[in-house]
Amino acid sequence: MNDAATIAPAPQHLRALARANEVRLARAELKRRVSDGEVNAAEVIRDNPWEAASMTIAELLCAQRRWGSTRVRKFLSCIPMSETKTVGTMTDRQREAVAALLEDGAGAEVLRAAQPVFAPAFA
Repeated sequence: MNDAATIAPAPQHLRALARANEVRLARAELKRRVSDGEVNAAEVIRDNPWEAASMTIAELLCAQRRWGSTRVRKFLSCIPMSETKTVGTMTDRQREAVAALLEDGAGAEVLRAAQPVFAPAFA
């Protein structure tokens, strides 16, 4: 008989929970760094780190200061891209388009053009 005892690995559901927690913490840290301005969202989109691969583009863009769901929706409408598209499944062309708009400040111009101009009713 075999006298050497083997240690069974942890059950699969415990390993899955540990991995999910690891990814969740890494994504939270990445969003914190984007919010603080340590990392640019355009860099994250171009580099595609493992923690951002399963993150939606809307979630990443919302992590930036002063970006909410309305601004993200208007920004992505000029590229025809879904808010639920994950960073890891973006094509190279999509990555370059989003990163270029974020870096050039053209995104701000697109957002300004998309905002309605309100004229006073009494003039």
